[in-house]
Amino acid sequence: MMSRRTKYILNGLCLFSCFLFFSPTWLYAQGKWELKRDENGIEVYSRTPLTGNLKEIHVVCEFNTTKTKLIAALKDIDHYNDWVYSTKENNMLKIVSPDQFIYHSVSKLPWPLKDRDLIVELSVLPAEKHEQFQIQVKSLPDYLPRDKKYVRVPYSLALWNVTVKNENTLKIDYTFSVDPGGSIPAWLVNSTLPIGPYNSFHKLKMLLERPL
Repeated sequence: MMSRRTKYILNGLCLFSCFLFFSPTWLYAQGKWELKRDENGIEVYSRTPLTGNLKEIHVVCEFNTTKTKLIAALKDIDHYNDWVYSTKENNMLKIVSPDQFIYHSVSKLPWPLKDRDLIVELSVLPAEKHEQFQIQVKSLPDYLPRDKKYVRVPYSLALWNVTVKNENTLKIDYTFSVDPGGSIPAWLVNSTLPIGPYNSFHKLKMLLERPL
């Protein structure tokens, strides 16, 4: 039977898996996706890559919203606490352009795990087709000196493939993988990975579909 401490750590890692919200599957050999959760129009899949022990996550869903509102929500790091699970703080570091910026995030984990920090660059990529666009978020682990209070996340890379189905509907195909750094066992990370993204996407969906 799982101890109370282990359950507490698992819950914390569930939150952390949403704080590390990003990374594309094309970096690894293709494998079979397994459906882990299907609720409220949000499908969450996972798979084990050819190399490494940490599973990748794939989310498929539709939002009744617009491209403008989705991009605005992703740019609004001051309100990530409204929907990104486990985020403790977010600070803008550099605005490169209207569609590209770099920010620093901190995620609080339960004792005895040490809090993690992550520096990422978010880019809204030029659309190849009018009805499609991409959002990429990649980690920049050496952008700032390491703070001894945290474990720096050494790798995170994300891709949102978004299709505009009509003026008020977006189809989102999202993938991510991550190396959280430190000495967290792979089985602990893998057991919580599907939970955090579902909760974040559900909250983001409610936020974007909320009547004005």
